Amino acid sequence: MNAQEIIRSIEAEQLKENVPTIYVGDTVRVGVRIKEGNKERIQPYEGTVIAMRNGGINETITVRRIFQGIGVERVFLLHSPKIANIKVIRRGKVRRAKLYYLRDRVGKATRIKQRFDRSL
Repeated sequence: MNAQEIIRSIEAEQLKENVPTIYVGDTVRVGVRIKEGNKERIQPYEGTVIAMRNGGINETITVRRIFQGIGVERVFLLHSPKIANIKVIRRGKVRRAKLYYLRDRVGKATRIKQRFDRSL
């Protein structure tokens, strides 16, 4: 068994099974575990997925939302233990792999059409 096979087997053990199918343009609610002192709580972060990168254990999504008039983007490692849950709120219909153009838009121009399919 060579080193790459060992690494792949360790990564396979760390992968989460309950990750939903996420596409760019979807509106998602990510539950993030936050530790405050000796207490732990789950904080929801809801926004639009504007980018997806990598695959396997390193898979990340970039989620953008407008908070108090300012655009806030967070990158989430999907298989991280800090991610409690991910829920797809609505599917978006887009024709791009990366939605970085939304950064330049304000207000209603940032809306994405809804995709109606049977998977949700």
